[in-house]
Amino acid sequence: MAAVGVEFAKVSYTLAGSHFLLRDISLRLEAGTTTALLGRSGSGKTTLLRMVNGLVTPTSGEVHVGDRPVGVYDVVALRRSIGYVIQETGLFPHMTVERNAGMALELAGRSRVETSKRAEEVLSLAGLDFAQFRERYPWQLSGGQRQRVGLARSLAMDPDILLMDEPFGALDPLTRAEMQTMLRELLQRVGKTVLLVTHDLDEALYLAQRVVFLAEGKVVADLPAGEVLASENPHVKDYVSAVYRVVPA
Repeated sequence: MAAVGVEFAKVSYTLAGSHFLLRDISLRLEAGTTTALLGRSGSGKTTLLRMVNGLVTPTSGEVHVGDRPVGVYDVVALRRSIGYVIQETGLFPHMTVERNAGMALELAGRSRVETSKRAEEVLSLAGLDFAQFRERYPWQLSGGQRQRVGLARSLAMDPDILLMDEPFGALDPLTRAEMQTMLRELLQRVGKTVLLVTHDLDEALYLAQRVVFLAEGKVVADLPAGEVLASENPHVKDYVSAVYRVVPA
């Protein structure tokens, strides 16, 4: 399935009628590319991401998936066309790895044979051996393995778009690095349109072609990943200096 683009057209979101969580955001995510959203906690990153699959409705402006506003889609069909990966994976603890990975197909009424075959495919994509892990439960997995199952589940319906909200934030540094390497290689193969929310600048630069910085609900920088470290934008410079601090002699 070919990837499709996403566009935010003058999107705003207010709380209690007056407090702007997002203000006049205009972005276009080109099909097949990975865009990272960075910014302080509370800057609006997750709210913006959730507008793509209709979990949040803009107060004003429109979000387009492909060439259509999100609001005109059947919400079930829309969400089946969009993969969603979150930090804590959201796996069903009473279901095996195989059922967790294939749950979207099961809910869509696909046959048991088709669901099992697809679960095997996506678990393999995520770096898990189907025969070894299919009958395990989430509590029998490491954090990295659970995150791999969550990623596999998000790919089961072969979505056009992949939303990733701090997917590796709860992992230790070594496991996180392994997951980033796996994800980068996977994304190069599957060609999805990816929106990645992260606080990790190195992760953003490693995985994304484009990095968008948010502050107080506004876009304050929008740069190719290769230009971030040399940027003179004060918001970007502050973020970079906070990550790469110089230890006094």
